Amino acid sequence: MAKPKLDSAGISLFCESVAMMLAAGIQTDEAVGMLSEDIGDEGLQATCTVVYARLNDGDTLAGAMQASGAFPRYAVDMVQVGETAGRTEEVLRALGVYYDEEDRLFAKIRSSVGYPAALLCIMSIILAFTVVIILPVFEDVYVSIAGSLTNGSFNAVGLSIGIGWVALGITLVCTVVALAGVIACRSEAGRMAVMRLFEKFPATRGAMEQLAVSRFASALAAYTASGVNTDVAMREAIEVVEHSGLRAKAQAAYGLMIDPTAPRSLAQAISEAEVFEQIHARMLTIGTRSGSLDAALDRLSANFFDDAILRIDGAIDNIEPALAAFLTIAVGATLISVMMPLIGIMGSIG
Repeated sequence: MAKPKLDSAGISLFCESVAMMLAAGIQTDEAVGMLSEDIGDEGLQATCTVVYARLNDGDTLAGAMQASGAFPRYAVDMVQVGETAGRTEEVLRALGVYYDEEDRLFAKIRSSVGYPAALLCIMSIILAFTVVIILPVFEDVYVSIAGSLTNGSFNAVGLSIGIGWVALGITLVCTVVALAGVIACRSEAGRMAVMRLFEKFPATRGAMEQLAVSRFASALAAYTASGVNTDVAMREAIEVVEHSGLRAKAQAAYGLMIDPTAPRSLAQAISEAEVFEQIHARMLTIGTRSGSLDAALDRLSANFFDDAILRIDGAIDNIEPALAAFLTIAVGATLISVMMPLIGIMGSIG
């Protein structure tokens, strides 16, 4: 039976721990077995027990991780790449860093959205009380003294009620969205939904593509380091790409590489298909000429990853100020909706 998905922190801990033990000369099954004995996390310990049992049955680490059902597809695919290329330790270390950074990002989202979400809940209650309880009282008073009030006074009441309902509706929508974001960041399925949302959101769309490019470059580096033909490396690396736009570009690059009339090198194909920016494609050319293509790809992968994280950080940093600005507007709308009937009364008296 498949186990629940591990969170980013659990995946990072698993990958880093296994990589550390592999570096110390411990075999993979023994390393996972040691983790399954006592790691302080019941969910991760249960997952390690399942993975350890599969390894004892002769399965590969990637196959055991997939069978456990606790790891995302990217982690499984990259471990499979590492085992095929003979770079399991390096891939596990890279995955440890990747998922540690992902955990930090989601923790930051929770902290950025959590406090404004609490304020939005309070503001929703205040607005609901104002619109449902307070404003109808003004309306009843106007009806009782209708003879002495001007049309402007009645218009002020109607406008205030309209403002109150609009502010309440928008506040409730923002509250639901904020609370959904906080709850989503606590589960792996929710985090995947947030990542898919980031791919469509204009402010983070470019960062998510950059993150996908980093993954692709890392897989390509692992295959080229194993000594396989660059055509094969490209074909296999495409399999780990989940981003639709990048996958189309990578497939176009692969088509250029195997073009029977004018086959291109890896660097040329990536440049022509615009998989990487031109300056990065030139780095691949230099790496190919110097015989260090895998090192160049590793370096590019790290650069892409750092750039994507900086972009996502910038977008997250804008969440809290945006929600704070909306709260200010909501407070103003509440004051206006309460004060306008009073203004109408004062106008009638005058």
